Amino acid sequence: MTDFLDVLAQNAKTTLKECFHLAPTQTPAPKVSLKKTICESKNTPIIAEIKAASPSMGFIRKNFNTAVVAELMEKGGATGISVITEPKYFKGSIHDFICARNATKLPMLMKDIVISPLQLKNAVRIGANVVLLIMTLFDRQYCECGIHDMIQQAQSRNLEVLLETHDEDEFRSAAKTNADLIGINNRDLRTLKVDLRMTKRILERNDPKGKIVVSESGIKTPANIHFLHKSGARAFLIGSAIMAAEDIEGKVKEFVATY
Repeated sequence: MTDFLDVLAQNAKTTLKECFHLAPTQTPAPKVSLKKTICESKNTPIIAEIKAASPSMGFIRKNFNTAVVAELMEKGGATGISVITEPKYFKGSIHDFICARNATKLPMLMKDIVISPLQLKNAVRIGANVVLLIMTLFDRQYCECGIHDMIQQAQSRNLEVLLETHDEDEFRSAAKTNADLIGINNRDLRTLKVDLRMTKRILERNDPKGKIVVSESGIKTPANIHFLHKSGARAFLIGSAIMAAEDIEGKVKEFVATY
């Protein structure tokens, strides 16, 4: 069976070698903190994700206006907005991110297969407040530097770090880093299978050491959020369920009002 995370990592290397370029102009980011916004949220902290497609679903939404979607997510009460910039399998782009950045003052997460500090530089140029790092990529030595170094380089550029994990060993290692947020991906990127119980299994046996835990992937209903919140998650990253909804603003409101 093909390990899809290896496919993503190899593709990221190719993109960096052949296609990578810095954003042509710099888009300033508002001085907002996703971590602080989550902590201060009076409603369910939802990070709404803009993505056109996914490897498991294919196209989720076609021919949409990224700026309008970002505005609808903000009106719906999202705590932050994530934009996938990976081009091949998720059909994202830095242009999508910039369009969303210009439409909202919410904290924004650049979500990509980050393996090089060059991508951190680009994140700053397109106006990101947060960058996603995936623990497995560092464990498999796909990245140009170690996890502690990459986190330090991100934070030195005023980027917060959401460090994504998928098993207990990764979670324990992540809790010992200076990452601002720890993500638990309920989707196994090796197989693309989703199991919401992953968040529960990890948190019932491991201490996050005071860090905010973001549960990611597979969240479709408020009942899913209730389950994950009871398991110990503090915030929730939701993409497909929002992007597939006819009423994006209404769907975000539905999740935001969960508890």
